[in-house]
Amino acid sequence: MKRLFLIFILLLTGIFFTGLKIQAKDIVPVTPNISSVRTVGLYQVGNDITIYKEPDENSMILYRVRWDKNDFFPQEIGENNFFTIFMPNKDLALVSATDITEDWVEIVYDNSTGATGWIKKDDPYKFMTWINFYNAYGKKYGLKLLKGAPETCKDMKASPEDEAKTISVINVPHQIKLVVVRGNWALVSVYDLDKTPKTGYIRYRSDSGVRYYFPAVK
Repeated sequence: MKRLFLIFILLLTGIFFTGLKIQAKDIVPVTPNISSVRTVGLYQVGNDITIYKEPDENSMILYRVRWDKNDFFPQEIGENNFFTIFMPNKDLALVSATDITEDWVEIVYDNSTGATGWIKKDDPYKFMTWINFYNAYGKKYGLKLLKGAPETCKDMKASPEDEAKTISVINVPHQIKLVVVRGNWALVSVYDLDKTPKTGYIRYRSDSGVRYYFPAVK
């Protein structure tokens, strides 16, 4: 009798866990990406995307990407390489774009290699330049320094120039508040652990486009 009862419990447990769905984890940059730097902005994608070799529906299809909050296909790319930002609970799915036309967007579909392809544009308002993205999300959430960024990125300058005087250094920031973006530089107000406000320019990206700071989207 006890054995039958144990089998019954195990069956119920199996049914319970089979019914559970594993929620996708948020994807946001944590380290500088040196594979895909020549990007012009971000594009919000749907959950069924056909990637073409050229901006022409008659050209070769490279991949058909499909995803939801629990699954991603094809696995050989993977959601961590496909998305630049993926926050399923906010319905935020953004990929990096390298070019844009009236009807097409060239996207980076594999951030680990920088491989690109073209997708048909379904809404002109789904594209954001990097400046617009930083202004929208950086000013709302602040910035974070990515792991592995050069130590010089912590230098706060009097003006947006490498040769400008260093007026302060970011140590252990409690908050990095974005004021304005100017070229490769960002004017920020920083609150370190001592809660003393510091204001100055930081180099948030390299001349080639490698981003050292990123909006702390959450």
